[in-house]
Amino acid sequence: MPVKRSAGLLVHRRRGELVEVFIVHPGGPYWRNKDDGAWSLPKGEYGEDEDALTGARREFLEETGIEIEGEFTPMKPVRQLGGKLVQAWAVPGDFDAATIKSNTFAIEWPPRSGRMQSFPEVDRGGWFTLETAAIKLIRGQRPLLDELRQFLTGD
Repeated sequence: MPVKRSAGLLVHRRRGELVEVFIVHPGGPYWRNKDDGAWSLPKGEYGEDEDALTGARREFLEETGIEIEGEFTPMKPVRQLGGKLVQAWAVPGDFDAATIKSNTFAIEWPPRSGRMQSFPEVDRGGWFTLETAAIKLIRGQRPLLDELRQFLTGD
């Protein structure tokens, strides 16, 4: 069985001496009451015939409604607990997190009810310091924060 692959963007900005990253909380009923360890960088699967960076930029736009431009720095791929391989790019950016608008998905909810409901793929996003983001992010994506810190400090 082929490995599932996702691509995403780790958008970062400076606020004085602090570095902040933009991450998102997944939408839908499963994630509603989950917070620490549930957030993610905006990402999604990309096709076999699609360039990973193109997929990452498309997914960011779909999940936030914001198109990111800038210098994209490739990061080392990380493997999430479920086995999915995530390729990310660090890119500087700045925007109002309150303005994001996500696409939606439909699922049967409640389960076995026969009723389909739509939910946003991302229900909110926010800017967090690297320290706070390390608490909020799912475990498999946390190494990206260390790599970003090393990249930005030159260590």
